[in-house]
Amino acid sequence: MGFQTEFNSVCKFKDAQELYELLEYGRGKMVKSGFRVYPTGQKVIAYSPENKAIAIVKILVSLAEINFQGEEITQVEMELVRKLTDEESRIQTELAHEMFFGEQQSKTGV
Repeated sequence: MGFQTEFNSVCKFKDAQELYELLEYGRGKMVKSGFRVYPTGQKVIAYSPENKAIAIVKILVSLAEINFQGEEITQVEMELVRKLTDEESRIQTELAHEMFFGEQQSKTGV
């Protein structure tokens, strides 16, 4: 049993419904498998299930627990700071692919 540390600039949604609720209502929650540490109180970039940068969010609560089925999970509550512009999204997505999600050829030629 141990905690997995998340990058302090990445909050990746695997469930499109959780992302939709955050964008629609300004607050949301996501559930991740395993114990993870999220930077409570910090602003981070939220990514879609397709690894596309979507928004800036503030992490409000990060709660790691063992649920009734005996599974280690982490629940993260957050609020929407703002959606990214198309240009910001494109740049953050390219950087994240290089740094976190696997290398990607730069489309800008830089």
